[in-house]
Amino acid sequence: MKVAFLTGGGDCPGLNQVIRGAVRVISNAGGECIGLVEGWRGAIQGNTMPLTIENTDPIIDEGGTILGSSRTNPYKKPEDVLKVIETRKRLGYDALIAIGGDDTLGVARKLFEEHNFPVIGCPKTIDNDLSSTDVTFGFDTAINIVTEAIDRIRTTAKSHRRILVVETMGRHAGWIACYSAIASGADYVLVPEEKANIDEMCDLLAKRRAAGKKFGIVVVSEGAELPEGMVTQHGKLDDFGHVQLGGIGETIAKIIEERTKIETRAVILGHLQRGGSPSAADRILGTRFGVHAGRLVVAKDFGKMVALRGTEIVAVKLADAVGTLRTLDLGVLAETKEFFKS
Repeated sequence: MKVAFLTGGGDCPGLNQVIRGAVRVISNAGGECIGLVEGWRGAIQGNTMPLTIENTDPIIDEGGTILGSSRTNPYKKPEDVLKVIETRKRLGYDALIAIGGDDTLGVARKLFEEHNFPVIGCPKTIDNDLSSTDVTFGFDTAINIVTEAIDRIRTTAKSHRRILVVETMGRHAGWIACYSAIASGADYVLVPEEKANIDEMCDLLAKRRAAGKKFGIVVVSEGAELPEGMVTQHGKLDDFGHVQLGGIGETIAKIIEERTKIETRAVILGHLQRGGSPSAADRILGTRFGVHAGRLVVAKDFGKMVALRGTEIVAVKLADAVGTLRTLDLGVLAETKEFFKS
């Protein structure tokens, strides 16, 4: 059996560990592995690299993806879908393990349903917003990075008696913002799941300053919505129709300073959140996902995605795994709000 791998969408801590785990299982079963370079672009163009136990075993501590990635969408051009199918025949691979988020796995689902393409999915995103799995790998690393960043930011906020607004990733799900706000003891958090209450936020910060607290930390998700709508960087859309978010932190900082008269600055963490070595939890989860993805390939049980349910790795249908956004648990948000009262 010859098995191809691809990693699509944004890079994410844990990708290499998935590759390593699946390569080990398939190689142990006597199979051959190749990587399709730069996501679905590699599946279209046929750009490959060999994947062996020897060249994947040492990547246990590496972040990012050795295969490279892109936001290429084969379904944007009908001819590219045919190229994916033709390239598979030319390269002679028997199955594909697609590692990615909702967009990457959405393509995998369509290929399986429309062309009986032998594919297995693996859920990847720091945003933790994929349905059918309790957690996605990359999330734990991201919230640890954000928490550490806020811990560092707090010292300068204290020194200069400022309020600092920290903007996180997450698109339309507030998992990163909310969890990092809890872990860092932030004064307030703004998430996409709930309309921003600017009055409440500014009143709280003003009351805490009057009570003697000389600094403040506000965490805001890039997809949080102000009364006038979301803040975007520009109007351009990517291959999957997504607008680039970002910049709400600066907007919130200006509002806070204008209303409270307290000096306020913004920090946009951006791509820092998904860089560097994965946490131990993400190395383990990525490896476990890879092992089970490899086992599904060996069993020829295609059209499935590996998922975490409790502590167990299970297989779910790709059709049930994509297309529905898994937003922040509002119960967790309610718990967080206990600390946002004067």
